[in-house]
Amino acid sequence: MEHQLKKHFELYHGNVADVYKNWPSPDLIISDGAYGVRGFNGDTTDTSGLCDWYHPHLLIWSKMAKPSTSLWFWNTEVGWATVHPLLLATGWEYVQLAVWNKGLAHIAGNVNGQTIRQLPIVTEVAALYRRKVFLNTGDGQTLDVKSWLRAEWQRSGLPMNKANEACRVKSAATRKYLTADWLWYWPPGEAVESMAVYCSQFGKPTEWPYFSLDGKAPLKANAWDALRAIWNHKNGITNVWNRPPLSDAERLKGTMERSAPRTSKPTRFSAAHLNQKPLDLMLIQIDSTTRQGDVVWEPFGGLASASVASVLLGRNPYVAETDDTFAKLAKSRLEEASNYFEKHGIYQET
Repeated sequence: MEHQLKKHFELYHGNVADVYKNWPSPDLIISDGAYGVRGFNGDTTDTSGLCDWYHPHLLIWSKMAKPSTSLWFWNTEVGWATVHPLLLATGWEYVQLAVWNKGLAHIAGNVNGQTIRQLPIVTEVAALYRRKVFLNTGDGQTLDVKSWLRAEWQRSGLPMNKANEACRVKSAATRKYLTADWLWYWPPGEAVESMAVYCSQFGKPTEWPYFSLDGKAPLKANAWDALRAIWNHKNGITNVWNRPPLSDAERLKGTMERSAPRTSKPTRFSAAHLNQKPLDLMLIQIDSTTRQGDVVWEPFGGLASASVASVLLGRNPYVAETDDTFAKLAKSRLEEASNYFEKHGIYQET
């Protein structure tokens, strides 16, 4: 009997707006949609229309996201800057900007300085965001995590220095976990659970348990840790990616179709997609912000490079693409990645 290849992805050939409701909540979203440069059919003609283009998607992303969901937002520098305020307004918290430096190889031939009248652009950006977490306090407030931790302790009526005793440390709880200044950082679940137990024992009586997420059950360490976005750190990788544009066998060519409005006369040497992302950059993004088995959304699939990388890393990608040719190529790439994963397991870069 012929071996049946296990499916490690969900590809929808059509408008992603039709299937968002059917997809499971994402652990990561990788957005590579409109740039405002007429990069593909359906793109806006300039950046002025980008906020209207992204707005319905951002509303759904915010609604469907988990508290721990991360988002990589690809665009040009000005395209990202245009949409950034909308991302903040829809509940996404900015983390950092990664810059893909394609280098001089990205410029074909000499640049006519009298015509271009600016420095040649050889970069794209990918901005990392995390879902901004808001929690309810026992006295009716809705606060961000930093303010919530401090407010919940203060609600107990206990002095701040007792938090160190609650966490069984000398000074870290007061100085880092409950501070109101820039020294604050996200405490481990064990510390928050310890503060919850301590406040319930020695704080003022309350109907809403201290540090409770639902007002009913005492907080547990694993529930707290689940609120925090994933970050798998690797030394040696910075936010500047010096990587030439694709020119090797990974670059798909020869469809003989217009990959974008700006590509008027394609040849068998023309790229299948005007802006195919390198697989190695996708692997960096997915590996750093997800765990094995996590759900990855790629709403604007193109050639589905992020989803291909997700399959190779043992994640579960959900991808959509409207263009017939791109969807066909994406399906072939995803099936190839699934076959590799079945035979070899998690992809290991050499």
